[in-house]
Amino acid sequence: MAANANRPALIALTALAPISWGSTYAVTTEFLPADRPLFTGVMRALPAGLLLLALARVLPRGAWWGKAAVLGALNIGAFFPLLFLSAYRLPGGMAAVVGSVGPLFVAGLAALLLGDRPTLRTLLTGIAAALGVSLVVLKAAGALDAVGVLAALAATASMSTGTVLTKRWGRPDGVGPLALTAWQLTAGGLLIVPVALLVEGAPPALDGRAVGGYLYLALANTAVAYWLWFRGIGRLSATQVTLLGPLSPLTAAVIGWAALGQSLTPVQVAGMVLAFGATVLGQVGPRGGRPAPAGGFAGGGCGAGGAAITSRRPRVT
Repeated sequence: MAANANRPALIALTALAPISWGSTYAVTTEFLPADRPLFTGVMRALPAGLLLLALARVLPRGAWWGKAAVLGALNIGAFFPLLFLSAYRLPGGMAAVVGSVGPLFVAGLAALLLGDRPTLRTLLTGIAAALGVSLVVLKAAGALDAVGVLAALAATASMSTGTVLTKRWGRPDGVGPLALTAWQLTAGGLLIVPVALLVEGAPPALDGRAVGGYLYLALANTAVAYWLWFRGIGRLSATQVTLLGPLSPLTAAVIGWAALGQSLTPVQVAGMVLAFGATVLGQVGPRGGRPAPAGGFAGGGCGAGGAAITSRRPRVT
């Protein structure tokens, strides 16, 4: 009974992660240096990981050095650059649309790696959420860029695989979600550093606005948000956590309308209602049962959703 009573609060806390990721685009375009997505990825992941590592005061042991590196690469180190590449090369919100199929990726991976067979309701709500996101972010565009599409698919597959392996491997005895999050963010951030230096060169000069923006991204948008997300992966069912992902592009759309002066068409509003309805429906599934992995879509929402609601070139992170 106590677990069921606490479930709404746990869902609400986990939902703060994709909601926070929905603010990434606005913060990046309004506060951060232009055209430095990889540097921004480093500034998000590495300081957050080191901070959480200092708080957790636990290092991996034995096989977990390798597991932490794999999870960090999948969820952060590979995912961030692939997401950036797809967001720059694809028109409109296509990167967010491809990312929105993450729950369906996870359903297949969970069946293969965890033996968790998805229900028809899970599949239908996942499809409805993806359709709703498409209506919110997708705009008419010309021919699609093959490299961008492949990067978006690879980013979604990377995050989806990372979340399924997070569930499969669990955590070492005596290690909480704070330490597991710290290991992944630190490993992922370290992997991005050489790529950022090679592609973008030396770090840019930062003014006060940029410093404030990076502090927000590192603390609230990454350290707290990823800790809440990985905590939710361990405690909630697949349907509940997976379908929280659409909150990211929906939040980006609302922020664009309320703070950046962007308009919402009736079709976009209908898509928001559909995606939000699927999200809510995904939270009223059967009680109990084995917790299963969350969908990879949340990572895809780390900025890509916001790119669809503006005509400016996205600086997505």
